[in-house]
Amino acid sequence: MTVSLEQLRRCHVAVDLGAARTRVFVKGVGLVVDEPSVAAVNTRTGALIAVGELAEKMTGRTPGYIRVARPVSGGTVVDIDMAQRMLRHLLGEKLRRQLRRKPRLRAAASTPHDSDPLAQRATVETLVGLGARRVELVDTLIAAAVGCGLPVEQPSATMIMVCGAATTQIAVLSLGSIVTATRIPIGGNAIDNAVIQHLRHRHELMLPSQSVRPLQLALHGNGLTPQGPASTEIHGRDVATGLARSVRVDTAAVREAIHTPLTSVLDGIGKVLRDCPPDLVADLVDRGIMMVGGSALLPGLDQMLHDATGMTVSIAERPDTCTVQGLGAMLEGRIQPLDLDSLATAD
Repeated sequence: MTVSLEQLRRCHVAVDLGAARTRVFVKGVGLVVDEPSVAAVNTRTGALIAVGELAEKMTGRTPGYIRVARPVSGGTVVDIDMAQRMLRHLLGEKLRRQLRRKPRLRAAASTPHDSDPLAQRATVETLVGLGARRVELVDTLIAAAVGCGLPVEQPSATMIMVCGAATTQIAVLSLGSIVTATRIPIGGNAIDNAVIQHLRHRHELMLPSQSVRPLQLALHGNGLTPQGPASTEIHGRDVATGLARSVRVDTAAVREAIHTPLTSVLDGIGKVLRDCPPDLVADLVDRGIMMVGGSALLPGLDQMLHDATGMTVSIAERPDTCTVQGLGAMLEGRIQPLDLDSLATAD
């Protein structure tokens, strides 16, 4: 593991600061916060108007003096003060009082793989500002693998792909550590944007900004798989006239449109496999790839990866909360490292 499991068991709270959603796990209680990482601020007074779901609904619908801010980008805190204010309101006064009673509050937080020291420091300062005396950082890849039940502590290969809103992280794990990994600046937002641009250029149609996950709104049933609907009707705004308009969109054309951002993801999978020892690659033939993260639920994404790589692709039962649940499992001591002490005593 990236940090000692013994240190993690002393933590009281775990935080997963994602580009799309913020999740908080309290030891002995469970998941207490699962809200969008969004805050709405009055620029005239500096007052915080709304956070979470309500703030996200305000996106694209506010007057000039209200700014909708996203203090987290790509799993990295870009505005420490705003992130602290957002977390404070998401936790609520009652829960903050409970945490303040801890004499030496310890917190654990997930950080993207290969994040730079400044990004790690921003995460630490955000939680220290909320009262944490000590902050333990855990690699998102390991936390997500633990959360979806992969046997990361065993001497066999497991491959995980964390599909976030802003980035995609891919790794091969063995013996509780990362053997090889990569992080790609392509996520669910890029795939959504590819669909939006396709509709704009091909059909001169603009989707409303409030359309969360336009890919899911545009496609239904089997989604982007060849067995899915041949076409679907989409409502939006005409680029030229600004009036509301509906068009029928060919699903195969949409499938082609999102292939461009997915090419980088496929290149990342190939790089990880090339850098992996042959013995571990042999393990992956049977186990395949485990997909976690909110963007893993995009319709047809798993089938497209399977067609491109030939490997089995599985989606975790609750892919969106795997990272924070993995942190919670380590906090509560539900994962044990492989015991190698017996070999040392035998000598």
